[in-house]
Amino acid sequence: MHAMQSSLILAVAMISAPAMAATAARAIAALPAQAPPVPAAATAAVDRLFTDKAEGETRAVVVLQNGVPVIERYAPGYGPANRFISWSMAKSITSTLVGQLVGSGKLSLDAPAPVPAWHRDPADPRGKITLAHLLHMSSGLRHEEVQPVEDADTNRALFADTSNDSAAAAEAAPLAYPPNTHYQYSTLTTVILDDIIVRTIAPAATTPSARRAAMQTYLHDHLIVPAGMASLVCEYDAGGTMLGGSFCHATARDWAKFGQMYLDGGVVAGAQIVPPAWIKFVTTEAPTNPTYGGHFWLNHKKSTEGRPALFPDQGPADLFSAIGHLGQYVMVAPSKHLVVVRLGKTADGGRGDLLPALGRLVNAFPDAK
Repeated sequence: MHAMQSSLILAVAMISAPAMAATAARAIAALPAQAPPVPAAATAAVDRLFTDKAEGETRAVVVLQNGVPVIERYAPGYGPANRFISWSMAKSITSTLVGQLVGSGKLSLDAPAPVPAWHRDPADPRGKITLAHLLHMSSGLRHEEVQPVEDADTNRALFADTSNDSAAAAEAAPLAYPPNTHYQYSTLTTVILDDIIVRTIAPAATTPSARRAAMQTYLHDHLIVPAGMASLVCEYDAGGTMLGGSFCHATARDWAKFGQMYLDGGVVAGAQIVPPAWIKFVTTEAPTNPTYGGHFWLNHKKSTEGRPALFPDQGPADLFSAIGHLGQYVMVAPSKHLVVVRLGKTADGGRGDLLPALGRLVNAFPDAK
């Protein structure tokens, strides 16, 4: 197994550590002195998140109502300046960058995905995979996400023998199913999207350092600065591909800003950062899984995975979320004008108590008038 540092390169090549720290500090804004009153049920739900061990370890909760912070709480040892790992919430970051390129006409949802390895042979069936198939996790590629642990494609690409070029490993997989016929959650699918992004924005960038620099510049100019997410840092593999399926880091407040951007129709400070059509796309059921959109999860009942990703029995039905391993959530509830961020550590198989608790917190707030 290769050393982890050979495959994970922190995306700070263009900004010195002191400068990044200062920028992140400037982005931190305190709760307003006179925040709107918080429903007692919401306070009780947050109290329980931090005290009920059955729900796992909650490290941070931030709630925005009508764009105003009304709850912000941290476990001992954590605070507003801490960056929290995304795990798979990073997939929603990647989706956002893809959406910007689709909105500008540089990529097309329904065209064959621009992966050179799939188009060298006209008979290659992977040439029929579209960008939409990748975003819906229905490419049909044979990717093994988690089991067995030692041989799972994701673990190998992030930490082990294929980590030097995770995109090449992801794109080399054969088809297991025809495209758009089978849902299979896969971090390597998102790695392919990250490779497509950097090939699109910087086709002349062929070295790892050039690819990292191009992607970091794009991320900085198109999301970090305009969305006010100054603390956001993503990691790269040794080949210069952003690991945008697992490894982005930001403060709880900046994760909340990401959710608020989606709640506000992709607009931040009067500027359209994410096209409205993209928000509609990512919050529409994928043909192969009604609980999945375009790299976001939906609060819908029917799931091809046998269990809901959120809390559909509690509602609201319009809620959607970025979700990460071990219980990371950026939830957006348009009908309540609400954004709820929960960050911490809850075993993926132990969310039976956490999800209802999050549902109680969300539904403690009334529908918007």
